[in-house]
Amino acid sequence: MKIAPAAGDALIVVDMQNDFLPGGSLAVAGGNDIIPQLNRYLAYFAAHRLPVVATRDWHPPDHYSFQPQGGPWPPHCIAGSDGAAFHSGLELPITTHIVSKATARENDAYSAFSGTQLDELLQALHIRRVFVGDIATEYCVFNTVKDALRLRYAAFVLEDAVRAIERQSGGGQRALQEMVYLGAQFIHYEELA
Repeated sequence: MKIAPAAGDALIVVDMQNDFLPGGSLAVAGGNDIIPQLNRYLAYFAAHRLPVVATRDWHPPDHYSFQPQGGPWPPHCIAGSDGAAFHSGLELPITTHIVSKATARENDAYSAFSGTQLDELLQALHIRRVFVGDIATEYCVFNTVKDALRLRYAAFVLEDAVRAIERQSGGGQRALQEMVYLGAQFIHYEELA
């Protein structure tokens, strides 16, 4: 089935930051491998003058989710650090909307909608469908898609441009199945009309 993104559609690239990629403090295995495919989606949306949103963790140094504060994760994506920067190979259009999340010490945000202005931004842009990809499948991608559906956006998951952290074996696949159950659809780049 071919899908033709058009007015009312936006691409959301979730957390393609150095700390989530090989060599980073919370690396997703194979995260680098999806950059060329993400760049194809980015180029497609840019060529069709459709909005692109790039989300990022933007944590304070003492964020409560970090292990030194008793949280589950190693320190990562500290605001302004090299680890929090987008990967240099990611070809974000100059018009990309940047959404920072989990910016307060006591607030976590697996979803790009949690504690951000993303919903307001999408409404202002008259967005009805979102195309979501990146890392990690079972955390930030899953929760962003789940919230998008709850907020009544149609959601497409870029199945060829997501990677799971696999803290629990099979977590990525379970997250994909749950997203479909909730109403999301999968798409591959070749299916764009």
